[in-house]
Amino acid sequence: MNASAMAAGRRRWWALGALAVSGLVVGLDLTVLNLALPTLAVGLHVTNGGVLQWFVVSYSLVFAAMLLPAGLLGDRYGRKKLLLVALVVFGVASLACAYSTSAGQLIAARALLGLGAAFIVPLSVAVIPVLFSEDERQRAITVVMGMTMVAYPIGPILGGWLLTHFWWGSVFLINVPVIAVALVAVALLMPESRSSHRARIDYVGVLLSSVGLTVLSYGLIEAGQKGWGDAVNLLAMAVGVLVIVAFVAWERAVPRRRTARPLIDLTLFRSRGFTWGTILATLVSFAMFGLLFTVPTYYEAIVGVGPLGAGVRLLPMIGGLVIGAVLADRLARSVGVKLTVAWGFLLLAAGLLMGALTTVGSGYGYAAVWVVVIGAGLGFALPGAMNAALGALSAERSGVGSALIMALRQVGGTFGVAILGSILSSAYRSGLRAAVVPAGLAAVVRDSVSEGVAVAHKLASVALFDTVRAAFVHAMDVMLVVCTAIAVVGIVLALVFLPKRAEPAEVAEPSAATPAGVGTGAATGPETVATTGAEGAESVQPAASGR
Repeated sequence: MNASAMAAGRRRWWALGALAVSGLVVGLDLTVLNLALPTLAVGLHVTNGGVLQWFVVSYSLVFAAMLLPAGLLGDRYGRKKLLLVALVVFGVASLACAYSTSAGQLIAARALLGLGAAFIVPLSVAVIPVLFSEDERQRAITVVMGMTMVAYPIGPILGGWLLTHFWWGSVFLINVPVIAVALVAVALLMPESRSSHRARIDYVGVLLSSVGLTVLSYGLIEAGQKGWGDAVNLLAMAVGVLVIVAFVAWERAVPRRRTARPLIDLTLFRSRGFTWGTILATLVSFAMFGLLFTVPTYYEAIVGVGPLGAGVRLLPMIGGLVIGAVLADRLARSVGVKLTVAWGFLLLAAGLLMGALTTVGSGYGYAAVWVVVIGAGLGFALPGAMNAALGALSAERSGVGSALIMALRQVGGTFGVAILGSILSSAYRSGLRAAVVPAGLAAVVRDSVSEGVAVAHKLASVALFDTVRAAFVHAMDVMLVVCTAIAVVGIVLALVFLPKRAEPAEVAEPSAATPAGVGTGAATGPETVATTGAEGAESVQPAASGR
């Protein structure tokens, strides 16, 4: 390999670092917001819990609505170009959030953040099948996904420190310098790539997918907050499902029209790697939510530390993730993705089961052990499952294909949060001893463990404090048992349905206009990257580096 090829090969990995920083921005924003909600309520004089909820919901709904259109536009107009625009939008929206003077302004700014994130997330992943070969792809996925997960402990640490020393807007300003770094890195290091096929945009498909995902996500979010018996929530979920069914029927009909091209390629679901890789990646999200849904609250309410301390105590998860990811990359090359992902789910099941045996007196040491095991399981399972799914994508349509994977994970994750949240709330309320809960404050205590602990401290009631803590630990154990069962299902599905190794994308025979090896979802060599060609699937040219 000559010096030029080696330099171009290194450049691809530096470009991947730029993508990872982009993902870090989105992860930081999500984790910091949850921490800052109580302070936001005071700073903006919000007393209505419904308004407070829309600080989160406005972001989630726009994110769900725009995922598939974002992938399509990236394929059509250039993934690098759209990613740069999205980063600018995210940065401007972060500034708007920081300096909002009313709840309405913050909700609008949060919606704009969701728009930026809807482009950043799929386009960061879409470039991986273009730049990296099959042997390199899992390592590349690990870098991008791992950086997003780093945000889960780092977000509370940074957010807790900022809220302690500065005003609430500072938690949004931390996005700005990270955005600046990502913009420079993407602009200088990431090559442009886009589809050369410029068929008419499937506007009906865009409309149906956006409406369906938005309405379904809204119903699931509200069900997690208000319960599954609410008629409005059930209607929203039913309408969302019906619109998505109509979207699928429309997409099946579009290929019969010569001038149009469907928004998504339904033939992807013929690939076992794509279908089961996406399903298993969604199941990993379930298990991950089980950890992130409860452990920070456990550290704060049971162990007795603040948000900053809770973030620090989540760092062992990153250590486990790094160890798992390094070993998984080696294991996948020797035994294949099937056994690697199955082993990851086995570690997840073991860690979650250990967590389900937690008692009020277990302490931080025991929690750190099972959090590390779960982190290692994530390092094995998630990159492998995503690799199986991404392996089915051609470089030609990697944008909308990656967006489809993320959309399915988004709906599955939202459903998981709603289900797990309902289980946690129900088990917590059933675990409270009515005899020690003050009648006039029962509704407040039953609302959440944080409220219950606050009431116990205010009343100086040791008995109430003990029953609240015991009820929450019981609820956490029940929820983690459910997550364990999901991980066991993941083991079975991986062993039965996942192909032994990631399947390559199916492509047309190369022609004179399309060099052999191009459009397969892998880089053609260390010195070339996919970009627009005059005709054919994708042509290649040296990465723009000024040489």
